Amino acid sequence: MRKLHSIAVGMILALSACSSPTAEQLLAEQISNDKSLQQVDSMAREVIRQGLNAGSGYSQIWARDMNTFIETACEESDTKDLRNAILLFFALQQPNGEMIDGYVLKPDFNWHDDTPYYSDAAPEHVAFKNTVETDQETSLIQIVGKYIQKTGDRSILQEDVAGQTVLRRMDRMVDYLMKERYNPDYGLLFGAMTADWGDVQPNDDFGCDMNELSTPAIDVYDNAMFIIALDYLEEMTDSTALLSKWRALREQTAENVRKHLWDEKNRKFIPHIYPDKSPVPEGFDENQIYYHGGTAIAIEAGLLTDEEIRISNGKMLENVRLSGMPSIGLTLYPPYPEGFFHGGMSKPYVYQNGGDWTWYGGRMIQQLIAHGMIKEAYAEIRPMIDRVLENNGFYEWYGMGGVPSGSGHFKGSAGVLAKAIGMLQEWAEEHKQK
Repeated sequence: MRKLHSIAVGMILALSACSSPTAEQLLAEQISNDKSLQQVDSMAREVIRQGLNAGSGYSQIWARDMNTFIETACEESDTKDLRNAILLFFALQQPNGEMIDGYVLKPDFNWHDDTPYYSDAAPEHVAFKNTVETDQETSLIQIVGKYIQKTGDRSILQEDVAGQTVLRRMDRMVDYLMKERYNPDYGLLFGAMTADWGDVQPNDDFGCDMNELSTPAIDVYDNAMFIIALDYLEEMTDSTALLSKWRALREQTAENVRKHLWDEKNRKFIPHIYPDKSPVPEGFDENQIYYHGGTAIAIEAGLLTDEEIRISNGKMLENVRLSGMPSIGLTLYPPYPEGFFHGGMSKPYVYQNGGDWTWYGGRMIQQLIAHGMIKEAYAEIRPMIDRVLENNGFYEWYGMGGVPSGSGHFKGSAGVLAKAIGMLQEWAEEHKQK
């Protein structure tokens, strides 16, 4: 009798094991079997293998771009070449601790009317910087942190570059930001007023240099990037003094972002704080604008709760519906009025004034996955995957109607998609029916 009971129990357990898969398992199977994800990942890796410049049409190596494809580059490129490319940034660091945007060989320098930056430690190269932004130092710190995580090469921190270690140079970069780009009244970093994470200011034909036309402004993007950089720095040192310094800065910055930039009533970040006067024309309420990119980076910085992330994602989807743009890569909504920015950004839904950028939309997808919103992430990555295949490339940004624009092989777009796809596939492998 006991033997028959054991057999019966075994049969029940076997039947239970063969029961219908859960919704989570079905989603995992769908992701695992999605050939389009595999194809786009392969395409992205091929693009990144072609070099460390920002993409087709760009001969320069940019810190803010490399930050978004360094992890895939660590898997697809020669580690020695990557290490040397990172160290070259530090060789071009300025005497005051300031970090440049990027660099290029001297014969190839022809970047708008940027003022060139030189260094005796890198005599064959010339550097440049869009000084309206405040993300160059934080981007490079993140590059070093990601490089170490992927390769295990902590020796780069003690590499001597023109008499100073890389770790010391990164600490000097933090000091530079606190001296030159810190507003003590709000306890936050500032830059010039631009559109969300962008590096073009209004009222200026060139728009990328801090000058008499600039308006100092505090936004969530610059400060979230700072918080992420400080998190990486904490992983890079055993120095009690440095840990204490960086942790205090991180806590202070996070607290002040929530205090001054988070609009609790409307559950969104306000676009800017203007310590002086606003450049926005009368009759246009800038606080109605929702910044997609800055919000995605704020989530990465740990500034929002899971509930707030879900609300933010819902707002992004609603903005996509209202705007008619293709994906949550939509920079911002509603856009700034026509003529506020000059040149190519003068019209709404063009470039950084409401253009659709996979470069940032892909980072929001990564955060949805990181916070367990897999169904949403898979649905919202689809327009980005489909347009890569349709246009046979990783375009820099997309205009109204999904028209591809800018660099056709933009490595920032390739990098964020490759990472997001990898995260989806890793989740699927862990959750599909065995």
